Amino acid sequence: MIQAQGAGPVLVTGAGGFVGAAAVHELLAGGSEVHALVRPGSQPWRLAQVARDIRVHSVDLTDAETVRRVIAAVSPSVVLHLAAHGAYETQAEASRILTTNVLGTLHMLDAAVASGVGLFVNTGSSSEYGFKTEPMREMDRLEPNSVYAIGKAAQTHLCALSARRHPQMAIVTLRLFSVYGPWEEPTRLIPTVIRRARAGLPLEMVSPDVARDFVFIGDVIRALLDFERLRGATGEVINLGTGVEITLREVVETVQDLFGSPSQVVWGGLKARQWDTTRWVSDRSLAARILNWEPSVGFREGLTRTAEWIVSKGDDYGIVSPRLAG
Repeated sequence: MIQAQGAGPVLVTGAGGFVGAAAVHELLAGGSEVHALVRPGSQPWRLAQVARDIRVHSVDLTDAETVRRVIAAVSPSVVLHLAAHGAYETQAEASRILTTNVLGTLHMLDAAVASGVGLFVNTGSSSEYGFKTEPMREMDRLEPNSVYAIGKAAQTHLCALSARRHPQMAIVTLRLFSVYGPWEEPTRLIPTVIRRARAGLPLEMVSPDVARDFVFIGDVIRALLDFERLRGATGEVINLGTGVEITLREVVETVQDLFGSPSQVVWGGLKARQWDTTRWVSDRSLAARILNWEPSVGFREGLTRTAEWIVSKGDDYGIVSPRLAG
């Protein structure tokens, strides 16, 4: 259990999503008062079992007045800004990606400053870097190659600007790499490969050489809720990745080995996405220096924990859509 020390009410945007819900569950386990902001019309299935223990607010982040009113009423001491649009292929509308991620962040920052929030933790994305041939460092030039990545990069810059203009509120951006684990969307790569491998079904994949830096959700939440250290890191952008590059071939081989799966692998069975690349790994030295953070869960152990969680919930957990893997 992670103890979020020294916090009053904590407000979590994107609380119905993967990382947001994991943060909500951990905050509740540590005894925090939690307020969850969810998108109007969304289905926050991850919060169903704790709905009575939190305050849920249905808020469109592009509505500045509603954002201001809710933040003023809650008066949180900490805001965890995890809401995002565009991380899924079905979320492809450029205007909505930019208004949610950029304008929505601006509204959250303005409302947080006005309400005297002490700590504002923003979540960025490794996609902000674009394609790199070396481990990605926070001081690298950003070369985003999608509208989503552009929106997240702009969001990060907004937070850095606000940190300079409003030193009374600590503002930190944690730039997440490929987070996986319990509560992840069932149609994403890791849950899909686990589910299909356990059933002996074919694994339709993109190229085996596509690489990612997979970081376990528990390690991400440990950094996200380290409020004491985060308060001392205002203005910083900090990578949260393992520094270990893993190819899709290694993902499949590890899963097949864990389950003794006979699943046939169909490489090239899925079309590559524009952000797929054979190099994708973080430099995590800044997180170690500033947050004293090191990943504690190796990939094989993380896959094992994820599979055990999926088995406990059942293969049909969450909201399933047609995409299979990759």
